Amino acid sequence: MEFDALLLSRLQFAFTVAFHILFPAFTIGLAAFLAVLEGLWLTTRREAFKTLYLFWVKIFAISFGMGVVSGVVLSYQFGTNWSEFIRLTGGVIGPLLAYEVLTAFFLEASFLGVMLFGWRRVGPKLHFFATCVVAVGTTLSAFWILSANSWMQTPQGFEILADGTFQATDFWAVVFNPSFPSRLVHMLLAAFLTTALVVGAASAFRLLKGRETPGAAESRIALAMAVGMICVVAPLQLLAGHWSGEVAHHHQPSKTAAIEGYWETRADQPLHLFGIPDRDTQSNHFQVSIPGVGNLIQNVPRDEVIVGLDSLERADQPPVFMVFWAFRIMVGLGLLMIALGAWGVWLLIRRKLFDHRWFQRFAVLMGPAGFVAVISGWIVTEVGRQPWVVYGVLRTRDAVSPVTTGDVATSLAVYISVYAIVFTAGALFILRLMAEGPAAVMTRPTAPEPRAPGSAMARAPDDDGEADDDPPIGDGPGGRL
Repeated sequence: MEFDALLLSRLQFAFTVAFHILFPAFTIGLAAFLAVLEGLWLTTRREAFKTLYLFWVKIFAISFGMGVVSGVVLSYQFGTNWSEFIRLTGGVIGPLLAYEVLTAFFLEASFLGVMLFGWRRVGPKLHFFATCVVAVGTTLSAFWILSANSWMQTPQGFEILADGTFQATDFWAVVFNPSFPSRLVHMLLAAFLTTALVVGAASAFRLLKGRETPGAAESRIALAMAVGMICVVAPLQLLAGHWSGEVAHHHQPSKTAAIEGYWETRADQPLHLFGIPDRDTQSNHFQVSIPGVGNLIQNVPRDEVIVGLDSLERADQPPVFMVFWAFRIMVGLGLLMIALGAWGVWLLIRRKLFDHRWFQRFAVLMGPAGFVAVISGWIVTEVGRQPWVVYGVLRTRDAVSPVTTGDVATSLAVYISVYAIVFTAGALFILRLMAEGPAAVMTRPTAPEPRAPGSAMARAPDDDGEADDDPPIGDGPGGRL
């Protein structure tokens, strides 16, 4: 393997996007969770929902900020490392990325301040509206980014001009390309699952510390909500993943062959459960398979021929080992999520959810599973597309910037060093907040500071007409945002 500018540019983008995708995958679901919590508080006036909102909105703010910073880095890399890609495909990709900024990012930025700092400065209905708008904005962001990426997977609605540049001929065909609907559903469900697993893990961790500790009542509510979400969404995610696989089978046969480890083009393909794909020998070592099930999984007749990797030149074959195992990690974690949700609902029905310590330990262990599954899914999607940056049209080697190997190696080393410091610190701070639990926002000052009547700093009345002594969002043992 030669570490040239192309490979290093791919490694650099993979490194930065792997960090970035963790935050949108969390904040998309967390924004929706916050909207539900505030809606429940407005409807029921139960303080537990308000406490949970004030707790999780702090974590949302940090995650959102880290996601924005890491996303800006990706934008710069389009110019520094992939300038040929932007030059050639900018006529198609450019508008999609611009709409993401104009619709989603501006919407989020406009109402995020109200959401984070307007709890005692605006009315409860306006604050709830701001939370809902931020949640919609995160979903819109996913819409446009996934549309752009899906077009790279299944391009349509464009033409290539004489100078080699791409020009959109049908904007809506570009947006709603064949793989976009299934991938959008798959990603949104992944975001909801990721959030539910984190909320469930943090809540279970607090309950393991003791049923009567501060914030335990709120943790029980959050755990029950997380279990309900996992039980519903995890099976739906399995169906959405199957849908996405069917689309790949029809539009990206080389990716399907890499996912399933199919080296031979044939009908009646087996289902490979285990194996070690070897590109040199064009075979799988230590293979464990179920005969005759592969066509059934692909939802095609048993006598239909499924394309194998032998139909491609070796230079056109994706890295099979990475795609093969990333897919199995993703599916394996998905099955564990289904088991977690089913077990949790069964315990909830029997009124044993909050006392079953083995389930709570399992929930804590599954906390990072959503992030791992998301990264595994993106490895399947992006590595499985190779050696194309726009599938079947533009090769990755033709999209890289004219930069030297030394330049890319230096920037990659800098990225790794900075990310190791900044994002590790951010992640540790988020974990610290989660360890504190809702008790971090439950402390009320015993002697509020005197404020001059009519002063701009005077306490705003709560919805019951009384002065609100609750700490503002960002206060508490975890620090001020």
